[in-house]
Amino acid sequence: MQVALSIQGLQKTYANNTEALKSINLQVDEGDFFALLGGNGAGKTTAIGIVCGLLNKTAGNVCVLGLDQDTHGNDIKRLIGLMPQEFNFDPFEPIEEILINQAGYHGISRSASRAQAEILLKRMQLWDKRFDIAKSLSGGMKRRLMLARALIHQPKILILDEPTAGVDVKIRHSIWAYLKEINRDGMTIILTTHYLEEAESLCRNIAILNEGEVVEQTSMKKLLSKVTHQIIILESTSTLPEYIKEDGFECERLDDYSLQVVLGSDINITDVLQNLAKQNVSVDHVRSAQNRLETLFLHLTQKQQSEQS
Repeated sequence: MQVALSIQGLQKTYANNTEALKSINLQVDEGDFFALLGGNGAGKTTAIGIVCGLLNKTAGNVCVLGLDQDTHGNDIKRLIGLMPQEFNFDPFEPIEEILINQAGYHGISRSASRAQAEILLKRMQLWDKRFDIAKSLSGGMKRRLMLARALIHQPKILILDEPTAGVDVKIRHSIWAYLKEINRDGMTIILTTHYLEEAESLCRNIAILNEGEVVEQTSMKKLLSKVTHQIIILESTSTLPEYIKEDGFECERLDDYSLQVVLGSDINITDVLQNLAKQNVSVDHVRSAQNRLETLFLHLTQKQQSEQS
């Protein structure tokens, strides 16, 4: 399998001596759906900017599909489609023209780009808006337009920086479905997101950045296997008893109708429900109190901070 993106010893120090990236190493295989996670200031956007040729690196090496960025910078730009976090199109330009003009930057003719724009706008459910100016679109429509623009030149690698920020759940899931589809068709996708359930749902491999360093790079499956406990909330339409006998699990009565339960690796939710049923506790709804990936993310970043202090 070919390597889609290889980063070796990548460093970025800004003029004010801020070290945004501290010699990071990353590898993304072709066809992967890869999550790049980190808090604000972790270095995600800086790394993306360097890979896409928008920022100059301080040191290190970047290769995209076997091409060295130092010698094939323009070729690499044609291989990558970038969907940035901020809207950065002309708000007074018709949305079809936004796509056609973007394709023109990659040397694609108007006739070819118009045909591709029709395909993408129909897929994004924006075809009937093609003559409307971008300013008139809702936030969710603008997000879909940004995704269409990133794909207009049919890149090999799609980089998404917070692709569903600020959109409602329905639109978010429609974007997820489309991303899964194009990934199945062979598109390599690199995702940064603050919605950790988004990364858990979509991505097969993951790297976590913290303060300019990679603190973890592994498969999503292996990372999630490190979860030693899970916190869930059980809700009942009946008043809960004051005392509940714990049998292999920890629980805390949050209010008259809600119970917080900590599940260890040796007990599952079915065991808990059966135990509660024996105590005449009826459970009407079960939900996770914390995303599994979020638990690990916080653990890894806090561990690094404690080691550095």
